[in-house]
Amino acid sequence: MEGLRDLPRSGRPRTFPAEVVAEVKALACELPARADVPLTRWTCPELAREVVTRGIAGAISASTVRRWLADDAIKPWQYRSWIFPRDPYFAPKAARVLDLYDRIFDGDPLGEDDFVLSADEKPGVQARQRKHPALSPDAHRPMRVESEYSRHGTLAYFAAYDVHHARVFGRCEPTTGIEPFGRLVEQVMTTEPYASARRVFWIVDSVASHRNWAAAKRMNDAYPNAHMIHLPVHASWLNQVEIYFSVVQRKALSPDDFRDLDEVTTRLRAFQDRYNATARPFDWTFTRSDLNELLDRLGRHDPHTPRPLAA
Repeated sequence: MEGLRDLPRSGRPRTFPAEVVAEVKALACELPARADVPLTRWTCPELAREVVTRGIAGAISASTVRRWLADDAIKPWQYRSWIFPRDPYFAPKAARVLDLYDRIFDGDPLGEDDFVLSADEKPGVQARQRKHPALSPDAHRPMRVESEYSRHGTLAYFAAYDVHHARVFGRCEPTTGIEPFGRLVEQVMTTEPYASARRVFWIVDSVASHRNWAAAKRMNDAYPNAHMIHLPVHASWLNQVEIYFSVVQRKALSPDDFRDLDEVTTRLRAFQDRYNATARPFDWTFTRSDLNELLDRLGRHDPHTPRPLAA
């Protein structure tokens, strides 16, 4: 059987000068709102329409636009969320945390009796009971979970993760706050080897439970070998305990189907024990150099970006 082939066509394929291709790609990299177009994101048909409206080309198809954008992997119809680093001291604060992950503090290596903990809370953990039991997976069929549910309350899960020994301390509390976080600190700091350690560094963000110098002083007054290290504002992605929380969410909480809060608490405690039995430290690779490269790259697009660390 002969292969399929196009029938003969009159004329030749339309060609466009390089300047038009460049202008179309530049337009795709421009937010529609800045061009007074009532769209949130460009699509190839909308781009083709705008190209003709602006007089960049007399006529052009969406497939041609799509092919040009594909050459440079430009996908203006996609987006992802991020938080701009607004802390003016972002670089030095972040670098101090990255040094601790690399077992360095103030330029000196940590000793064997120094420990680094990453701590935070996961609020709003819900006890939602499905109105029909879940159906187990089968051949060619995933597990099926009932969409409707009844609510049985929420709790907060506090955790402190030993960065270099992959050990988790956690507890469930009715809500977040200074006192619940203080109970987590007490739970850890009264346990060996942290109770008799030379220094225990607690890496935290700036939420109300452990905000600013007052929280650091409160911790150090209660446990002189405990030192609170604050991340820059909006930099939870540098807190390793957030990786642990994502593991908890995927493996222990989703899809959630719990009779009550006691069952949630029991599940979290059991998962924590299971995790500690086999856990290994996270393969953290983001360094001071990566931090400088990130801030430098952002700075080329926005002059308000915090400055990188001095070389």
